[in-house]
Amino acid sequence: MGLDEQISTAKGLIDSDPKQAEQELRKLVFDVPGTDVETTRVKEQAIGALAEAYVKLQDAQSLADLLSQLREFFGAIPKAKTAKIVRGIIDQIAKIPNSTQLQVVVCKEQVEWARTEKRTFLRQRIELRLAALYLELQDYPTALGILGTLNSEVKKLDDKLLLVDIHLLESKVHHAVRNLPKSRAALTAARTAANAIYVPVALQAEIDTQSGVLHAEERDYKTGYSYFFEAFEQFSALGDDKAMSALKYMLLCKIMLNESGDVPALISAKAGLKYTGRPVDAMRAVAQAYQERSLQAFQPC
Repeated sequence: MGLDEQISTAKGLIDSDPKQAEQELRKLVFDVPGTDVETTRVKEQAIGALAEAYVKLQDAQSLADLLSQLREFFGAIPKAKTAKIVRGIIDQIAKIPNSTQLQVVVCKEQVEWARTEKRTFLRQRIELRLAALYLELQDYPTALGILGTLNSEVKKLDDKLLLVDIHLLESKVHHAVRNLPKSRAALTAARTAANAIYVPVALQAEIDTQSGVLHAEERDYKTGYSYFFEAFEQFSALGDDKAMSALKYMLLCKIMLNESGDVPALISAKAGLKYTGRPVDAMRAVAQAYQERSLQAFQPC
């Protein structure tokens, strides 16, 4: 049986028998000799499938260990491929519930390894991920410390796409600590950097969402709604779960604009129907309670 057939067979086992799939895929990753183009391609596919198997098994620790076990392989392949694999595995760890602390440990380990190996591109992106994790853990001073160092370093390299990500995350951290002037300044810096380059749709949607949040904080709900609408359309086109959050923000802006009568129409529109469920039903109930001026109806929402 050829290598491609072995991968195909192992992938087919991920849903039905992830443990068996893991064993087969590990053989392909670690037992197949050689680092020629074809073998490397097969191993890359096997690593991606192996990560999926570990997610299916909810085994975050094995995913973390996999990064250390692959270091010899990383030394034999191009740096760009290494960066893609490392970031992909960290993304897979994030899919496992209650793995935030482990992600922090893994990111710190990978930052140190990348620094030792002089892999600047990879180190900077993992540090950005680490700052986002500290935001999630509400350790804001540590997040801002990482972003400050990263910002000054990346400005010298003029990596505008990474600068957009850094400024956007910085805006979110400042917003979390209620420093709205600095949050707006960081968002403006993100937009300025974004204007000079092509920005991926998902990142543009993130920028629009943050813009909507800050306008809503200033009680400019009309402008906030327009930004959330743009973000919703972009996330929805990508099939991203963040579309639900953008839709909820849109509905909330309508309520705050004293236009709660528009909420049912937005929910029942073609775009809104994809996201029917408890969160949207809750917003519908809030809008109804607001229309009726009923605190009693609002309490269960």
